[in-house]
Amino acid sequence: MPTLPVQRTTTTVGIVGGGPAGLMLSHLLGRSGIDSVVVDDRSRLEIQQTIRAGILERDSVRLLVDSGVSNRVLHEGYEHEGIELAFGGEGHRIDFAELVGASVWLYPQTDVFADLATARDRDGGDVRFGVSETAIGDFETSRPRLTFVDTDGRRQEIRCDFLVGADGSHSMCRGQIPQTASREYSKVYPFAWFGIICSAPKSAPELIYNHSKRGFALISQRTESMQRMYFQCDPDEDVQAWSEDRIWTELQARVGANGHRLKEGPITEKSVLRFRSFVHEPMQYGRLLLAGDAAHTVPPTGAKGLNLALADVRVLADALERAARTKSDEPLAHYTEVALARVWKAQHFSYWMTTMLHRLPDESDFDVQRQRAELASVVGSRAASTFLAEGYTGWPT
Repeated sequence: MPTLPVQRTTTTVGIVGGGPAGLMLSHLLGRSGIDSVVVDDRSRLEIQQTIRAGILERDSVRLLVDSGVSNRVLHEGYEHEGIELAFGGEGHRIDFAELVGASVWLYPQTDVFADLATARDRDGGDVRFGVSETAIGDFETSRPRLTFVDTDGRRQEIRCDFLVGADGSHSMCRGQIPQTASREYSKVYPFAWFGIICSAPKSAPELIYNHSKRGFALISQRTESMQRMYFQCDPDEDVQAWSEDRIWTELQARVGANGHRLKEGPITEKSVLRFRSFVHEPMQYGRLLLAGDAAHTVPPTGAKGLNLALADVRVLADALERAARTKSDEPLAHYTEVALARVWKAQHFSYWMTTMLHRLPDESDFDVQRQRAELASVVGSRAASTFLAEGYTGWPT
């Protein structure tokens, strides 16, 4: 069978990664009249079925609504005006609305993706899911190259003015930046989260961050009848070794130490989520720019991952628009500096929340009591509670 010829096209911005970061960037560029092509080796259904974080900062909600993606978050999401820190036998509410006049929204990342994908369809965006053999090149020149094989088996080559790697924590694009031009910071944590989804009513109106001698637990929600919960575990924990009875016994023991009782139901999904902090500097090399998990990851304790990705592309879309209009790289010069200022604040916040709430493998009774004192300091001080509320609801972009 003869080989099909390479189909060559051009665009202004080539985007690798069709998750929320890549689609939001394409959407924002499209609103400014800047054309782009988004490619992803996953199918649309595969991305939409991937269960991820579900807490949106207020500015992330504003971005979805004000940019015209969708206002579904406002009537299908759940506004939370605080969280509960549970420790020392009781719960303590951190009132975001009273402390900083802000709130967060419980709205699954799968719904954020669905809204963005629908908006790109609606607006005629060029998004190619399910491609293969994706590669990039020539990003040190003025005409970077993006190549892939489409779903019809045809080889495609797209020449663009700028390339963006929004292709997740295992980023192919990041791997193309020479090591001599890169610096990476990372921390691997000695624990993970055992996560479940269950069919049950809500056990609490807002998230509960639970500290106990048995380890951390997070009681979250998903819908009125489906809930998401986690408990701290070993990174190498065998999911299959945990029966429903064993899972519920462990969760009840952890939250019961602080006066809570969970509403149980059939567990429909269980998995282990490993913890890692990672930052790649710089976030630009030539005309290749990184965004979202391709450049940084955070532990989930502070609910920052998706919000950081959206903050990145908000900054990047503005810089790319100006660069395209002026036909100059100068507007991109400060992207790394601006984006990483927020990234490192989020790294600190996530690390602080994580280490304050989780038990370390070699932790002593002294360490447990010190953690309780730290938590008591947070809930007992308006200044400390405000610091947590500011970080959780998101710093202004």
